[in-house]
Amino acid sequence: ANLQAAVSLGGSAMRRVALLAVLCAAPALGFYLPGVAPKEFDDGDRVEVKVNKLTSTRTQLPYDYYSLPFCRPTDVINAAENLGEVLHGSVIKNSAYDIRMSESQFKILCRKVLTEEEAKAFSDKIKDEYRVHMIMDNLPAATKMYREMADGKVVTMYDRGYALGFVGGSDRASAAVVNAHAKPGVPYVHNHLRFVVKFHKEESFAGARIVGFEVEPLSVAHKYKGEPSADVASLSLTTVPVGPDLPPQPVDKAGEVLFTYDVKWEHSEIRWASRWDLYLYMGDDQVHWFSIINSLAIVLLLTGIVAMIMMRTLRRDLNRYNEADKEDLAEESGWKLVHGDVFRPPPVPLLLACSAGTGVQLFLMAFISILCAMLGFLSPANRGGLLTVTVLLYVLMGIPAGYHSAYLYKCLKGAEWQKCTLMTALFYPGVVFSAIFLLNFFIWSKGSSAALPFGTMLALLAMWFGISVPLVFLGAFFGYKAKLPDAPVRTNEIPRQIPEQAWYMGGAFNILMGGILPFGAIFIELFFIMTSIWLQRFYYVFGFLMLVLLILVITCSEISIVLCYFQLCNEDYHWWWRSFLTSGSSGLYLFAYSIMYFYTQLEITNPIPTMIYFGYMAVGALVFFLITGTVGFYSSWQFVWTIYSAVKVD
Repeated sequence: ANLQAAVSLGGSAMRRVALLAVLCAAPALGFYLPGVAPKEFDDGDRVEVKVNKLTSTRTQLPYDYYSLPFCRPTDVINAAENLGEVLHGSVIKNSAYDIRMSESQFKILCRKVLTEEEAKAFSDKIKDEYRVHMIMDNLPAATKMYREMADGKVVTMYDRGYALGFVGGSDRASAAVVNAHAKPGVPYVHNHLRFVVKFHKEESFAGARIVGFEVEPLSVAHKYKGEPSADVASLSLTTVPVGPDLPPQPVDKAGEVLFTYDVKWEHSEIRWASRWDLYLYMGDDQVHWFSIINSLAIVLLLTGIVAMIMMRTLRRDLNRYNEADKEDLAEESGWKLVHGDVFRPPPVPLLLACSAGTGVQLFLMAFISILCAMLGFLSPANRGGLLTVTVLLYVLMGIPAGYHSAYLYKCLKGAEWQKCTLMTALFYPGVVFSAIFLLNFFIWSKGSSAALPFGTMLALLAMWFGISVPLVFLGAFFGYKAKLPDAPVRTNEIPRQIPEQAWYMGGAFNILMGGILPFGAIFIELFFIMTSIWLQRFYYVFGFLMLVLLILVITCSEISIVLCYFQLCNEDYHWWWRSFLTSGSSGLYLFAYSIMYFYTQLEITNPIPTMIYFGYMAVGALVFFLITGTVGFYSSWQFVWTIYSAVKVD
């Protein structure tokens, strides 16, 4: 079932930084999936409805459900939340809805007399197109929508949550909320909810299993006979049965609002294991195959170029260099002539070692988190699971980060190993944490549930300094203790002068050109990922994503090798940093793409949501830069080591 390969990436705040995770913690977090064990309900059993949060794609700022004056139960109880849910901005609580299995009566939830301030709060949220999210039996509430495919077939899809309300006369109002009584420009609240609960029965188990949770919202200005009463059950409504033809409930000014609901039960042939299919349906998957084919075309092109270099050009070079005498060689040019400088340490080796170590850490997160999701260790029923795993496994990957940074720094003849280790543990995580901490102040100023609580910030700091930093030092200890292999060629005392380079071999031009193909290999899939994050859609095609990641690794490796070879052939031996920046520059293209996406796909207008968007996309681009740069760097390092090991040097 699609359930096993799915996880929601949509949401807010901190989770936008984390797209990635590691296998080591899967035994602890993957095998117990809340909601995977089915629950049966007998007639009359209470079916609890939990409320989650209010979200809007226009503001990207989620809010607690009870931040608006909705009907409250006697005691509001927070549901247990994991770290991922907190970072996600989820605030799951109980509700006042009393729903019993197979009972379909109409009920008045409560009567509210809104003040001017409360009415304005509703009005502002409706104008910002907020949606309300609820949960029943671990299924999120959804509104049904229909989509016509290219072949003319109409398919049913789910949109998460339901609209808080609508503005009269708005061209954005769906057909379901078009009301002849609505006045243009006036906000109306959906104060009546019709819960359509789908259930499945079989002889193999007793009772019924819930397989669908749809919400049909309506706005109704309820009228009743007699005087207002605190006992809402005694009110005799004249607006029953409710329907879209009744006058809607405005919230443009202070006044009375009655919140009501009814429940409709529908038998469904959908089995419990397939109940997430409609939530996860992403339309025609041909575009994903097009993405894969597009990426494979780039890989095949680069593979052909690399094969030509390795099999023909390099073999010819090696034969010529190994057979030529010194006098002939002195008149020639090529990569062999820089053998005495090719392993000369680059400028700022400390930063290079730190960047490569952090890149290894992030790459392992990326690869194994996607692998976990692809194999079904993470389920959409396990809310916040992917993000929780991501954060914990980033911490655990401190060991390979410390090892690789220390080993590389030792190869580059570095002596300040303590400084290198501290920089690996603190520099890039510190940059990201500082950016998130700064953005958190702006989110907090808006009162959003996406603002990280102080306790959560302390927990993250404790994980960073209490677990991640010691693990980086542990990895660095083994990295510095590791024995270095002998370099294939000796490094000269005096650096060789680099000849003047053609404009197209300049560093900046090569670096910018090198990032185009890796970005081109992933940009189609990137659209779906960004849509799931910023437009709050489910993303579950992790099989495609794993293929794209593998293609990205191959592309980064090959483009770095090709450009490194051309650079050495032009007797420029400053390849260390350029090999990292060549493929890493794809992060620059990712950020440029995020700018285009902002203006073409999003409708964010307020300054703080705009700042949040570009802040998190900058962090995402930095993560992508480190991953792709590290892949390109290690590929080039292996390539240079291999070719200079094969040449004979006196």
